[in-house]
Amino acid sequence: MVTAQPGAGKTTRVPPALIDDGPVILLQPRRVAARAVATRIAAERGWTIGREVGWQIRFERRFTANTQLLVVTEGVLTARLQRDPLLSRFRTIVLDEFHERSVHADVGIALAKQAWRARSELRIVVMSATIDAAPVASFLDGCPIVDVPGRMFPIEIRYAPQESVASAAVHALDGSPGDVLCFLPGASEIRRAIGDLETRVGRESVEIVPFHGSLDASAQDAALHPSSPRRRIVVATNVAETSVTVPRITAVVDSGWHKVARYDAERGIDSLDLERITADSADQRAGRAGRLAPGIVWRLWEPRDRLRPHREAEIHRVDLSATVLDVIAWGGDPATLEWFERPPEEAIDAAVNLLNRLGALRDRKLTELGDQVRRLPIHPRLARMLVAAGGAREMAQACALLSERHYLPARLSSTTSDLLSALDDWAAAPWHVQAVARDIEKGVGSLFPLAPILPRGQTVAGKGESLTRTEKETRPLFTLSESDFRRAILSGYPDRVAQRREPLSSRVRLASGAGAVIGPESGVRDGEFLVALDVQTGHPLQGAPNEARIRLASRVEREWLQPNHSEIVHRFDRLAGVVRASKIDRYDALVLAETPTKPDPEIAAGLLTDAWIERGPRAVDEQLLRRLAFAGRRANVDVLVRIGARGARSLDDVHLARAVDSDVARALDRDAPESIAVPSGRTVRLEYSADGGVSAAVKLQELFGLGETPRLGPARVPVVFSLLAPNGRPVQVTRDLRSFWDRTYPDVRKELRGRYPKHPWPEDPWNAVPSARTKR
Repeated sequence: MVTAQPGAGKTTRVPPALIDDGPVILLQPRRVAARAVATRIAAERGWTIGREVGWQIRFERRFTANTQLLVVTEGVLTARLQRDPLLSRFRTIVLDEFHERSVHADVGIALAKQAWRARSELRIVVMSATIDAAPVASFLDGCPIVDVPGRMFPIEIRYAPQESVASAAVHALDGSPGDVLCFLPGASEIRRAIGDLETRVGRESVEIVPFHGSLDASAQDAALHPSSPRRRIVVATNVAETSVTVPRITAVVDSGWHKVARYDAERGIDSLDLERITADSADQRAGRAGRLAPGIVWRLWEPRDRLRPHREAEIHRVDLSATVLDVIAWGGDPATLEWFERPPEEAIDAAVNLLNRLGALRDRKLTELGDQVRRLPIHPRLARMLVAAGGAREMAQACALLSERHYLPARLSSTTSDLLSALDDWAAAPWHVQAVARDIEKGVGSLFPLAPILPRGQTVAGKGESLTRTEKETRPLFTLSESDFRRAILSGYPDRVAQRREPLSSRVRLASGAGAVIGPESGVRDGEFLVALDVQTGHPLQGAPNEARIRLASRVEREWLQPNHSEIVHRFDRLAGVVRASKIDRYDALVLAETPTKPDPEIAAGLLTDAWIERGPRAVDEQLLRRLAFAGRRANVDVLVRIGARGARSLDDVHLARAVDSDVARALDRDAPESIAVPSGRTVRLEYSADGGVSAAVKLQELFGLGETPRLGPARVPVVFSLLAPNGRPVQVTRDLRSFWDRTYPDVRKELRGRYPKHPWPEDPWNAVPSARTKR
C-alpha cells in the first residue's frame, strides 16, 4: 500500500520502477487519466507509446506484446482476469487513485486478491492520496504501508460564496502569477462558464481551455500541454482532480459541486445527481494550486459549511448489473466473493434480477446470450439492445447516445421513439458521441458476421443512407425497421416499461409501481405503453420529491408485452352489494388485461363479512344477536357473520341464522323464541331489546283471560306487553297482566268503549272470549 500527498509523483514514478521484475498493469479510474499517464511516463523515460508503455481503454488500445507497462481503465482489468484468472502475463498489478473508490477498482482488487492467492509471485500495489490505508492493508492480509511525503507549497484558502466561477477566475488570474484551474460539475456547466469568461476577459490575452471526458483526445491534450506562453484559464470537471497534472497552475477556483451516479434499485431508476463534494475531494482540488509555487484557492461556499469527510464508494450507490455480470463471467458468485467492501444485498439481488430479465443469466449462470452481452464493453442493457438488433448501425448509434448521456433537445413533433428521431439528425450529435458509436460498431464485429464484399459502386439501402464497399468492414449488412428498432430497445429495458394513466396523458405508472411524468423533452406523446430510457428523479425543491421525470422514451406496443404474472382480484361492489372477481394479467406492476371471473367462495365470504361489519346488522340479525344474549349464549359476531356469508351472493344474502347450529337453535326456540302464542290463538312476534328485556305488541282483546304474564329465558324475564287499541296505538304497557285486569282495565274500558263502540269491551275480562276480530 502506497500513500502519498498530491503531487508526490506516485502515479508516474512507482509503476515504471516495478517493471524490472516483470510487466506491470496499472489501473486508472478514468480514460483521460490513462492516456495522460502513459504519455507522461513515456516522456519522462524516453519511451515510445505502444512499445515500452501503452494503454488499453474502452474501444481504444495502444500496446504490443512487448509492452512492459500497460495502463488500463474501466473494465479492462476485469476482462483480462476473466480470460486469464491468474493474470499470468503480468508480474505486478497497480491500482491507482484507490480513494476514488470506483466500482471497477473494487472489483479489480477483489479479483486480483484471488489471483494473488493462487499465484504467490504476483504483486499487488494499491496507491492513494487521501484514503485511510489501514483497511486496505488489512484486506491484503496485512501488507506493508509505504507513506511517501510530497512537496507542497503554501496555499491560501479564500471563501467567496457569492462569486460566480467566471468572476472568481478573473480575481484568481489577477492575484496569482500562473494559470487558473476551475472545477465545475459537468460539461454543460463548463460551456456556460466559458461563455461568461469570454465576455469578461476575451480570448486575446488569456486562453480559455475546457477539459472534460467528453472532449476528443486532441482537445484533452491541449489542456494538458500548453501550446503558447499566454496565461490560461482551464475549466474542468473532477477529471483534473487526480492522476493528470494540468501544468502551470497556481490558482484554483472550486465550485464545490460534482455529479454523482446513483441507482434506485427499488424503482429501477439510475440518475446523475448534482451534489456537494467531500472534504477529501476539496483537499485534492486545492492541492493543484500548490505544486509549482505558493498558490491561492477560491472556494465558492461558506466557510462554515461542513463537507462530508470522504466520498462514498460507487459500489454502494450505482447499478451493479455490469459488475455482477463480470464476477459471474470470471467464475465467481457475487454473494460469496471476498469484497473489499461488500455491496448491499438488495443491490446484488436487483442486478441479478435485471440480468435474468435481459437473458444474460439463468440460475446465476452465464447464458450464451450473456456471454455475448459481457463481451461488449458497454452496459448490459445497451449490449442486450445491440445483440437484439443484430449489431445494426442504428442501434450502435442509439447505444452511444445513451452511453454518453447525451440528452436530446425537446422534440416539437410527435415521434414513436426519441432515439429514432435523434438518428434522423445524427450529424448534429457531438463528436465524442459519434466516436463512441463508431467504436461500438467495431466491437460488434466479433459477435456478428460482416456483410460480403460488394461489387464496387453497388449500394445497399440503409436508413437515409447507403452502404458502399469501403464501409463493409465496419458495418454488418443489417438495417432495422422502425418496429424492430423499438423492440430491440425494449429488450434492454424490460423493467422500465411505463403505462399512461389516461390516453394521451403525460402521467404514467412505471413497471416498478412508482409514478412518473413524461417531460417536455420527449416527443413520445401517444401510445399506452412506453419504455422510459432516461428518468430523472424528483427533487424536493421542485415540488415533486417522489415523482420522476422521463426525458427520453420509446413507444411499446401492447402485444409485445407478455404477462409475467397473473392474479385473481376480488373486490366488493358497494353499489350493487356483491363481490366481483377479475383475472388480471400484469407486466410487473402494470395491468395488461382484466377479465371477469367467478369469485372464490371463501374470499367472497371474507369480503361480504367485512362489508357486513362495516354496515352493521339489519333488524333481523340484531334480533338474533339479542336473542342469543337473552338466552345466555353470547357468540363471536365476526365468526357468525363469516359463517353466515358462506355461499351468499350478495350482502343482502348474508343471514346470521345460517350460522346457528341446530342445538343452539332449539335452545333459542325454548329460551328466547321469536314469538309466543296468545289466548286469541294467534302468535305474536317478540322484540328483544339491547338492555336484555323482551316485549310484544298485541291488541288488548286478544289477551282476555290471561292472568299470568309469560316469563322467558334462564332468568325468567317477564314479557312486557304493549296493549293496543283498535287503531293500533298502545293504550297501556305492562308486565303484570293480573294487576292490569283488576285495577287498570275498568278505566281503559270506559275510555275505549266510547271511542270504539262496535268493539267488544266486556265488563269481566277474565271470562270474556279473547278475539283478534275488530268488531263484535
